[in-house]
Amino acid sequence: MIIDLRSDTVTQPTDAMRAAMASAEVGDDVYGEDPTVNLLQEEAARVVGKQAALFVPTGSMANLLAVKCHTQPGDEVLIDRNAHIVQYEMGGLAWFSGVLPQVLDGVRGVLDPDVVRANIQAHVPYYRMRTTLVCVENSHNHGGGSIYPLPYLKAIHEAASEQGVPVHMDGARLFNAAIASGVSAQEIAGHTDSLMFCFSKGLSAPVGSILCGTREFIDRALRARRVVGGGMRQAGHLAAAARIALSDMVERLAEDHTAARRLAEGLAEMPGLVMDPATVQTNIVICRHEGGAAVCEPLVRALKARGVLVSQLTRDSIRLVTHRHIGPLQVDAALGAIRECLPGV
Repeated sequence: MIIDLRSDTVTQPTDAMRAAMASAEVGDDVYGEDPTVNLLQEEAARVVGKQAALFVPTGSMANLLAVKCHTQPGDEVLIDRNAHIVQYEMGGLAWFSGVLPQVLDGVRGVLDPDVVRANIQAHVPYYRMRTTLVCVENSHNHGGGSIYPLPYLKAIHEAASEQGVPVHMDGARLFNAAIASGVSAQEIAGHTDSLMFCFSKGLSAPVGSILCGTREFIDRALRARRVVGGGMRQAGHLAAAARIALSDMVERLAEDHTAARRLAEGLAEMPGLVMDPATVQTNIVICRHEGGAAVCEPLVRALKARGVLVSQLTRDSIRLVTHRHIGPLQVDAALGAIRECLPGV
């Protein structure tokens, strides 16, 4: 039995998704004629309280389009140093949009509103870069699934809006944040000008993310999607699974959070591992080993040999992500394997 804790992207589609994909009514989405895609876009926009939405293949593409549509070449984007856009999207904001990140140091990825306010450079001489976008990530991948407190989001949005600067949210795991904090996705999204979320992580759809914002913003994003080859023709087969993800899979994310806490509590008891279970808010667990890379690298390899897959996040830390295929039995089996593989245990 393989226990795959590398990411919630490894989730398989449900039987209901497979059936919906097989029977989906489709058309050519490049012409705007795929009825299932159109329904998904309307439903997603309504769930987060935005005017319109655009279905795209990946979350990285959604972020790429958002930065492009909010900025001009030579601008700067305020963003956390460890944000997914900075660390894992191959410099796309510079490559495609000609903008540079002004990285700030958040606490587990959460930016201080006062720091954001102090670093916005919206009205500067022509020879300096202007801040034209603030990006936040909720929940924050590199921060261990950390959640933005709603007052922080509100304060950041107010500070940016005062300077005429929009806020984009990388909400790949938006619904994890909403379920864990007891706040609706729409209320969270209300403190953004645009946001994206993924269907292909904890919501278990096979493919797809969606970008949401004003109608005018989405019209521009549609043109930018074409430039990067994002037109998917009969995409209704994929959108059908995403519709099931949105309607049926959100509430069960609480089970993943429970599994993550169980995992974190078990890791905290193991010698050499640095893990505070209180920091686990959603479905991502990051723990550090005092021995650094000398322990973490062989640990990842040894676990793989035992059928437990984890990710090495940094030289001295590993990441474990719970999802629909990870229940109490899988958590306990993974903990047993980790205990066996740790040196000195």
